[in-house]
Amino acid sequence: MTSAPALSLSADDARRLALRAQGFLGAPDRRAGVRGVLRRLGAVQLDTISVLARSHELVPYARLGAVGREAVEAAYWSERHAFEYWSHAACVLPVEEWPFFSFRRRALRARGRRWHDLAERDAVCARVRDRLKADGPLTASELGGAKNGGVWWDWSEVKIAVEWLLDTGEVVCAERRGWKRVYDLAERAVPGTLFHDDLDDAECLRRLVGQAGTALGVATRADLADYHRLRGAQVDAVLPDTPLVPVEVEGWGKPAWADPAALASPPRGRHRTTLLSPFDSLIWDRPRTERVFGFTHRLEAYVPRPERVHGYFAMPLLAGGRLVGRVDPAREGRTLVARQVSMAGRRAVAPMAAALVEAAAWVGCEDVRVERCDDAALAGALHAELATVLPAPAD
Repeated sequence: MTSAPALSLSADDARRLALRAQGFLGAPDRRAGVRGVLRRLGAVQLDTISVLARSHELVPYARLGAVGREAVEAAYWSERHAFEYWSHAACVLPVEEWPFFSFRRRALRARGRRWHDLAERDAVCARVRDRLKADGPLTASELGGAKNGGVWWDWSEVKIAVEWLLDTGEVVCAERRGWKRVYDLAERAVPGTLFHDDLDDAECLRRLVGQAGTALGVATRADLADYHRLRGAQVDAVLPDTPLVPVEVEGWGKPAWADPAALASPPRGRHRTTLLSPFDSLIWDRPRTERVFGFTHRLEAYVPRPERVHGYFAMPLLAGGRLVGRVDPAREGRTLVARQVSMAGRRAVAPMAAALVEAAAWVGCEDVRVERCDDAALAGALHAELATVLPAPAD
C-alpha cells in the first residue's frame, strides 16, 4: 500500500532534482572524476556504436567536460574498480555493487540458460575455468574463438560457456580490450570482501531500488524498475523498506518517490551545456524523458535510412537544464560534421555551437561543418555563431 505523499513538487522542481542527481546541475566533482560519476550513477551503459566516441566515454564527458578518453578507460578498468554485468543493459558497474547483483546471478543459474544451449556445457566450462586459472585474464578469441564462422550470434562453444560463467558469477568481465570482453575468474577479479553471494534477494533489490532513486532524484515506480531492469513486482516488494519517500509531482499523474537527501536542499548551481549519448542514464528511459523534459527522442541507428527523422546517432542537446535540440554527428578527418541539426528556436543556437565546438576539441577535431539544419533561418544563425566561437586556423 502506497503512503500518502508528504510533499508536492512542481514539474520544474522534479526536473532540477533529476538534473542534479545525474550530475548536470551544480559544480561537478572533478576530484572524484570518472569513478565518482560511475558511483553516482550506479551504472553506465555500454554499446557497440561509436560515433564521436563510445557511449560509456560520452557519459563522463557530458558531466565533467573534456576528460581524456584514455583516462576514462583507465578509470573504469584499472585497479579492480568496476566490472561489467547486466543492469539497465550491459553496463559498467562499481565493483562495490557486485554482491547486490547476486539475485540476478541466482535467477540465471536457476533458469539454466540465457540465449544458447550447449550439450557439453559442464565439460567446456571446466576447460574455460582451467585456462583462466592457468593463464589469467583472456578474451574469447584467446580462449579458443568467439564465433563458429556464421552470423554474429553464432557463438562458439567456448563463447557460450564463458558467457554462462559470466552470467552466473564464476567469471567476471573486468576490462574491455579493443571492445572485446576480457574474462577473469571472479575470485581473482573481485576484491575479497565483496566476493560473496550472501545477500538474499530482498536485500539486493532494496539496494538497487534505493540506488536508482538516488541516481534519478525523483522517480515513478516504472522509472525505478527501468533503471536496473527490475520487474514492477520486485520494486513493490521492497519500496516501503527503502529510504525513498513518496511525493506528488505536478503533471506526472502517477505516484512518485524521491531521495530524501535530494529534498533536503534546493537544487542550485550552473547548468551543464553538452551533447548527450542516446544511452545516457538521464534520457535512456524514453517515457521518463518525455515526462521530465517534454522531449521525444529515440535512437534511429537501427531504423532504415529513408525512415530516419533525426539521423543515425542523434545526440540531444542539454542547455539551461532543458533539452533544446539534437545533432547527428560524424567525423571526417579533423572535422566534426553535424550531418543533421534541429534546435528549439534561437535560444538554442549559441548552446548548440558551444557544444559542437567543445565536442570537436575533445575528439581531436579542429573544425565543425554543418551539413543540414531543419530550419533555414536557424542554420544561418548557427553558421554565424560557429564562426565566432571556433578557434582561428593555425598559420
